Amino acid sequence: MPAQIIETNETPFKKVDIDPVTLDIIENALRNARIEMDATLVRTAMSPGIREQGDAFPLIADPSGKMIVGQFGSFIDGFLKGYDNTLEDGDMIFLSDPYSCEGAISHSNDWLVLLPVFKDGRLIAYTAMFGHQSDIGGMVPGSMPIGASSIFEEGVRIPPVKIWKKGQYNDDLMKLVMHQTRKPDWCQADLNALIASCRVAANRVVEMAERFGDDVYYSATQELLDRNYRAMKALIGMAVAEKPASFEDYICDDGKGYGPYKIKCTMWREGEKVILDFDGTDPQSAASINFYLNENMFKMFFGIYMIMVFDPQILFNDGFYDLIEVRIPEGSLLKPQFPAALSGRTHALGRIFDILGGLLGQGTPEFLNAAGFSSSPHLFYSGWDQRDGKAKNGDREWFQLFQIGFGGIPGRPLGDGPDGHSLWPGFTNVPNEFLERYFPLRIERYSTEPDSGGAGLHRGGNGIHMTYRFLADGNIAIHDDRWFVPPWGVNGGHPGVRARKVIERGDGSTEIVGNKVEDVEVRAGDLLHFITWGGGGWGDPLERDPELVGLEIRQGLVTAEGAKAYGVVASENGVVDAAATEALRSEMKAGRGELPLFDYGPGIEELRAKCEEETGLPAPIQPEWHDSSLAEAAE
Repeated sequence: MPAQIIETNETPFKKVDIDPVTLDIIENALRNARIEMDATLVRTAMSPGIREQGDAFPLIADPSGKMIVGQFGSFIDGFLKGYDNTLEDGDMIFLSDPYSCEGAISHSNDWLVLLPVFKDGRLIAYTAMFGHQSDIGGMVPGSMPIGASSIFEEGVRIPPVKIWKKGQYNDDLMKLVMHQTRKPDWCQADLNALIASCRVAANRVVEMAERFGDDVYYSATQELLDRNYRAMKALIGMAVAEKPASFEDYICDDGKGYGPYKIKCTMWREGEKVILDFDGTDPQSAASINFYLNENMFKMFFGIYMIMVFDPQILFNDGFYDLIEVRIPEGSLLKPQFPAALSGRTHALGRIFDILGGLLGQGTPEFLNAAGFSSSPHLFYSGWDQRDGKAKNGDREWFQLFQIGFGGIPGRPLGDGPDGHSLWPGFTNVPNEFLERYFPLRIERYSTEPDSGGAGLHRGGNGIHMTYRFLADGNIAIHDDRWFVPPWGVNGGHPGVRARKVIERGDGSTEIVGNKVEDVEVRAGDLLHFITWGGGGWGDPLERDPELVGLEIRQGLVTAEGAKAYGVVASENGVVDAAATEALRSEMKAGRGELPLFDYGPGIEELRAKCEEETGLPAPIQPEWHDSSLAEAAE
């Protein structure tokens, strides 16, 4: 049965008229409350992933659970449907199990705090925040085991429980949970930060209701939802055709030697409603790359993408959900059956945005983005630090790093893709000074990788080349993608360059390592070259300003050799030879055919045939599914 809300005051809120000025004040006050949640979090958390990178997602919702402001969309509806208990004033919910909330959080590393906000005996709002914990136990440090075949191997799973019940803190529960993690100090601080963020937002909501009146505050939230509905209805009617359009992309591999895995989505409009159907997506993997995609979360992804491309001034919220229907086949990579492993879902999560770009841009190529959101590169480094000054009472000190890296953002209709930028706009890199201060390593290079962004009128963003020198023996794990299937270009733009990872050993030997590996032993003095993929290019590269290409040669973003992809002849210091450039461009135009809408690069079989020659790694083996009911979903 669904959750039972206990209210001592059952008087319903009244819908009243809101003047534009009041609505604007409340809207911006809610935006500021959401920003204050983030500020509280980063000033309270301890782990680099949350404190330095901002890997956490806030929301403020109305009494029904619809998100008014936030980032990842509301998961509250799914939670309320499955939570067989009461919610009352003084309660706070804590959970981390994706299977207990319909995938609203998509792997167990994400710890979620949910606070029902009561005022004068009535539920007036929800505030919530979830953040990625750097370790929750399990098979490997960091708790994202590539080799996991079930969620039981990925660390502690927390069903929805009351961390606070009628104002009383459940200290025994927290002791039990923290006992499972390798970094209880980080986890406790991060959890406290999530709690504090939710309480700050709850205070702001109550303050708004006290200032304007409960009915005015409630009516303002409903008007914000209605306004979003009207805006999205217009955008859908403009950008989504009734004729079905399909797009597919691939996760390169699963870390166990199998791949690629196809994600396919078909989109069409029926009246005012858009249908997004993932029929044709491959069955779930036996490894951990499955992504339990919550339908409401994907609706939010769709809405964010539509708004950012077509009208960035719109405040995105949950108001438009009734305009979208999402269909995901059971047992597929995006709706795996329990107890499938989920910890490596980051690759499919990023790839969803590339697929949305490919879908939405087919009918309006002028709004089409290239590929490059793609994944969220992770590095894990752990071990015992025995350097001078790091031993405590003769004991070794445990260190454990979880860091998110960035690839190249795709070329866009309005300009180049940013170099080495986060998929999520709120994420930032971990400062090198922080890494060197708190971990036994030194950053010897941190730069964009020249020529990795796909050539185009608007260049794809370059990937990052980050070189770590390890100062203590330990183990590393790497989670990345786009090493086999490149990020595609659009409107004549070229694909981006694929990711690669190389270790230089202290003995002088060099080792190419995979992009999904774990338990790789490193020694003090070893170097890791962590090189991410570039974004695809947008538009005809022969139309790019040659002087801009020359400037980018001087800036180290493009090489003189790489400039030839733009038909530009230039010296090593970026001086453009105008006559030679004109001649080269004329020759290149004469020798090519019609520019493709999508440039995927070589096909899968050609990539497979040339994989070892081009990447130094064996080609992934095509997966086979022995359950006929699941295999049929992929056909």
